[in-house]
Order: sequence, then structure tokens, then C-alpha cells
Amino acid sequence: MRKQAAVRQSDVLGVLNEHDKPMTAYAILDQMKVDEPDLAAPTVYRALTALTDQGRAHKLESIKAFVPCRCNHDAAVPVLAICEDCGAVEEHDGTSLLQELTAISAQSSFTANRHIVEIHGRCDGCSN
Repeated sequence: MRKQAAVRQSDVLGVLNEHDKPMTAYAILDQMKVDEPDLAAPTVYRALTALTDQGRAHKLESIKAFVPCRCNHDAAVPVLAICEDCGAVEEHDGTSLLQELTAISAQSSFTANRHIVEIHGRCDGCSN
């Protein structure tokens, strides 16, 4: 019996929340296949698309991985600090950037659907 989309999204978000590092869709799939061996990649991708559209998860475009949303971003900008050594991702509220990003987009007659800022570097634990 197939699970409803909302239940599948909850399952995928549960896997993301269990891990403290970003996960690729295939890593999520591998984790879920332990309990559901017949699960296919498109099912996970559909759930991830829905979760990112709902703002419940973020896709890290630069590393093609996903993290759960840890902030409320109704009209905000998630700023994701990604450690290039340990892979940890820390989420910050970049609401103060929204007006500036909108102005930058407007200069090119571009209308953004969403804003996500990724910052790569090293966390305090890896810098020492």
C-alpha cells in the first residue's frame, strides 16, 4: 500500500532531522530502504521537492544536499553557513538581507521566487 504524500514527506523530514549533516537524496533513500526495500528515488525526490516548496527543508545547491529548516522563514532569507571540513550546516535568519536582495534582483528585472544564501568556510570547531 502506498503512503500518502504528507506521510512520505514526514518520513523524509524525520530522516533529515535524525542527522546533523546535510544528506543527498540517495543517502535519504538508502536510510529509508532499511524499512522499505522497494522504495524508489522518485518518491524521495517528490517528497524533498514538496518539503523545500513548503519551507520545511532547504536544498544546498552548491553541494546537492538537503537539511531540515530550523527557523521560521515566512518572509525571510535563510542563511546557511556550511563547514567545508566537517560538513556541519548552521542556519541563520537573514531577514535583514531581504530588501537588499530584492533591490539587486530588480536591477536585472528579475523576480525571485525564493532566497537562500549559502556561505562556505570553516566552523569554529574546525578552525582551531
